Amino acid sequence: MDAEEFCRHGKEMIDYVADYLENIRERRVFPTVEPGYLRKLIPEEAPEEGESFEDIFKDVERVIMPGVSELICYANLVSFLSEV
Repeated sequence: MDAEEFCRHGKEMIDYVADYLENIRERRVFPTVEPGYLRKLIPEEAPEEGESFEDIFKDVERVIMPGVSELICYANLVSFLSEV
């Protein structure tokens, strides 16, 4: 990956995060998967050859995001800590 491609993909990820924050109210609050779900989706060893950024980017939404909890915000964190 050359510098130009790196910058382009970096900007795509920034746009993804900005879109995520802009539309966070439309996402689920709790994960839609069970703990440990990634074990079945991610190989035990790193691949010998890299994947395209496009494939990795698709995996973010397909593989990673179903396990993300939206409770990680300051208001909820303070509420959670006050209960502990």
